[in-house]
Amino acid sequence: MQTLVKDLRKNYTKDALLEANLPPQPFTLFEEWFAAAVAEPLIAEANAMVLSTVHNNAVDSRVVLLKDLRESHFVFFTNYSSHKGIQLEKNVNCTILFPWIAQERQVIVRGKASKISEQESSEYFDSRPKGSQIGAWVSEQSSEIASREDLDAKLDFYLQKFKNEVIPKPNHWGGYEIKPVEIEFWQGRENRLHDRILYCFENNSWSMKRLQP
Repeated sequence: MQTLVKDLRKNYTKDALLEANLPPQPFTLFEEWFAAAVAEPLIAEANAMVLSTVHNNAVDSRVVLLKDLRESHFVFFTNYSSHKGIQLEKNVNCTILFPWIAQERQVIVRGKASKISEQESSEYFDSRPKGSQIGAWVSEQSSEIASREDLDAKLDFYLQKFKNEVIPKPNHWGGYEIKPVEIEFWQGRENRLHDRILYCFENNSWSMKRLQP
């Protein structure tokens, strides 16, 4: 195992990041990269992102799905009573990472999270498939449960409860928007001399700098 892992190597040659070709603010570039990731057959979910939050001077990470990019904010939805919800309630600082490995790219967004409005959360909830709506009621996310059978029993209960009804959004479920203060674009290059471009938001404007790999 150790020998196999240490011998894994790949040279990155697919693209480059050169300042002369980059926009003055990061969202144009993000949208271009995101569209390319969506079109890439080897990327199963281009909107999958690793969300990292702070917990007791440690860091928790998990994959969530980007559901909107609006007014320069990154939006996702979750259970407010989950570990990530509780952590964001205590510390709004967070990071999201888009690992578009098939394109030898990644994007890191550092920012602050805040809840979106109840109306916005309800509108999105109403657009979800019924199974996903039911799931939001069934799961007390991050809480311990005795068995899978107990979870399935809760599912049966809510399927009956909402059998012939419009399913309302639970109060414990909704969206967050992350307002970025930094966005870093990483493009793999040959000989591990990768391109790293960092956009920083300061004094109500974006600046751009190159970081060494």
